[in-house]
Amino acid sequence: MVSESKIHLFFIFALPFLLQIHLSAGQNAVKAAYWSADSEFPVSGIDSSLFTHLFCAFADLDPQTNRVIVSSANEARFSTFTQTVQQKNPSVMTLLSIGGGNASQDDFASMVSQSSSRKSFIDSSISLARSYGFHGLDLDWEYPNTTARMSNLGLLLNEWRAAVASESTTSGNPPLLLSAAVFRNKDYYTIDYPIQAISNSLDWINVMAYDFYGPDWSPTSTGPPAALYNPGTQISGDYGITSWIQAGVPSTQMVLGFPFYGWAWRLLNANNNGLFAPANGSALPGEGSIGYGQIKTFINQNGATTVYNATVVSNYCYSGTTWIGYDDTESISAKVSYAKGKNLLGYFAWHAGADDNWTLSKQASSTWGA
Repeated sequence: MVSESKIHLFFIFALPFLLQIHLSAGQNAVKAAYWSADSEFPVSGIDSSLFTHLFCAFADLDPQTNRVIVSSANEARFSTFTQTVQQKNPSVMTLLSIGGGNASQDDFASMVSQSSSRKSFIDSSISLARSYGFHGLDLDWEYPNTTARMSNLGLLLNEWRAAVASESTTSGNPPLLLSAAVFRNKDYYTIDYPIQAISNSLDWINVMAYDFYGPDWSPTSTGPPAALYNPGTQISGDYGITSWIQAGVPSTQMVLGFPFYGWAWRLLNANNNGLFAPANGSALPGEGSIGYGQIKTFINQNGATTVYNATVVSNYCYSGTTWIGYDDTESISAKVSYAKGKNLLGYFAWHAGADDNWTLSKQASSTWGA
């Protein structure tokens, strides 16, 4: 009998080689979207024919046990997610996404800080993915904000890949896909991501190239929430993608993210209504987020003026003192073309339920092509 520790060491040292074999087999293009349990959009309503991959969001981290769990409210939808979306597209692949923007920073930081708690997280995530029929796992930690947390994230990713490889060998099943949703840049405000671990251990990263401007954190002026370019600044999708490539993550391990929602500001002067116009916070209750379908309704009901700015690659509309920055068919098409031109693996959207009769999803899919 070979000891468990020797098997573990084999996978640790053979990891980069095994992953390169896995990746060189040719990952198909990723045309993806997240489905959010909080959106109340039914899983059965997803037109999965427009996607190659769908993310089910979000599973949770139990801070007491460091295990990945699904709440009782979500269990029925999560456990049948794959079989539901495969009814319209039998070849679509699904990933269980863990965490999300509302997840506790401290809980994730505590989990990654010890090998035993990382193991609890990893083993439970693999078990849950297999039992629910998912094809992969996605980590959405927003965001590791210290050097120690980034370093420990690297340990988690390496150990996760080793465990996935080991489980695949033992079970005879194809290895689970591993991805992570990451900040727009290769660093989180100067704190570098663990680039080597990301390159070695993940099938790809989902680069969240959005939420650059919003009325909650940039209330005094409007802005392009997901600008592909932003002359004179480092706040753009292109800057972020370039930073990841220059840091050493292959372009073919990157997926460009864009939003199926926008942000609504209240203009100080209805006649001053361009990009970076003076504003006074949100035009809507709460933080000012509004789904693409709702934006289209607002435009139609208010006769709003719509503008596409090709310089930054962003759309906006305004009526009275309400100003909304968002992505429409023009910016989505330009971003998908950009992703292809940069030899990225593909694109993803947050989130499927915010689209308007699949307008943006269809635009993205047709622009990428077969």
